[in-house]
Amino acid sequence: MSRDVYTEDHELYRDSVRRFVEREVVPHWERWEEQGRVDRTLFTAAGEAGILGIAAPEDLGGGGVSDFRYNAILSECLAEADVLSAGLGLSLQADIALPYFLHHCTPEQAKQWIPGIISGETILALAMTEPGAGSDVAGIATTARRDGSEYVVNGGKTFITNALNADLVVTAVKTDPEAGRKGISLLVIPSDLPGFSRGEKLAKVGQHAADTAELFFDDVRVPVENLLGEEGRGFYAMMAHLAEERMSVAVQAIAQARRAFEHTLAYAKERQAFGSPIGSFQHNRFVLAEMKTEIDVTQAYVDQLLSRVAVGELDATDAAQAKWWATEVCQKIVDRGVQMHGGYGYMTEYPIARAWVDSRIQTIYAGTTEIMKELIGRSMGL
Repeated sequence: MSRDVYTEDHELYRDSVRRFVEREVVPHWERWEEQGRVDRTLFTAAGEAGILGIAAPEDLGGGGVSDFRYNAILSECLAEADVLSAGLGLSLQADIALPYFLHHCTPEQAKQWIPGIISGETILALAMTEPGAGSDVAGIATTARRDGSEYVVNGGKTFITNALNADLVVTAVKTDPEAGRKGISLLVIPSDLPGFSRGEKLAKVGQHAADTAELFFDDVRVPVENLLGEEGRGFYAMMAHLAEERMSVAVQAIAQARRAFEHTLAYAKERQAFGSPIGSFQHNRFVLAEMKTEIDVTQAYVDQLLSRVAVGELDATDAAQAKWWATEVCQKIVDRGVQMHGGYGYMTEYPIARAWVDSRIQTIYAGTTEIMKELIGRSMGL
């Protein structure tokens, strides 16, 4: 199916991103999978390639182009090269974390932090999820008590991407524990402050190259100047940015589904059984026809929303629909791909097996499928 969401400028950018992925990611991803994190040099290389700060102002070293479609191209190129997990930290930095700084920093904060973020010298993490508060962000227990010119932070976060490499952590805290969601604020916490510590990398089923760990705050004293946005407005800031985060996941999911289909189709054409390619059997032809149709239909919807994001018209309900639908479609596509590969589909040397374990988390993070459906239901007045 042809796509018309991208312009000629986007396609020129895609060519440069493909070269970046082939040069900076593909040769190293297997080692990163084994060590459970990417090298910091990946971020500086991405900064040099102009990948991390396209939306940032030009006077701070960015591209000055607020167009989410450029971010989507990075995810698509990573999936195309079967190294999506190795680039998730880059996507988090460019797609999800950077907008918090672009929209909520004071001019002084912007000058202090944004140049390092877009150069890749400063690695970001977002710390919202806690052991007792996943999709229920309002239920966080990490506190930040004001003490003169500082906040004293205590608590812990879990399932944090980039946790091991991060230099700055955008952290959701309760500045007023009695005020519910109105008591949540965002602090930018440098990882070198006393009392800040990282747990061991978590042993995940998949996405091994994307480092994930727990973070702990034990009387961490954070300057008041590190408050991001207004005190008590952190929950609303997070909700404002969740739509684009969910779009990022939807883009990754449908790109990974398409790549899984391509691997499966190629295998079905070459694998012989009973003297014929397995793709020539009617059942398998029907399965492949279903896979292609589901991918193309989902891609059309995601592309339509990408066009809306580009002009600042993304609706949160549409993003929730795209997120749960694309990730669930990806699950079905990848699982069918494994089945059609037979025993080889269970071997990690085959990309379809890696996609199977890497994609499973997509229906959970950035809001579970069940939470997405709840939000959509509420939007209908139910």
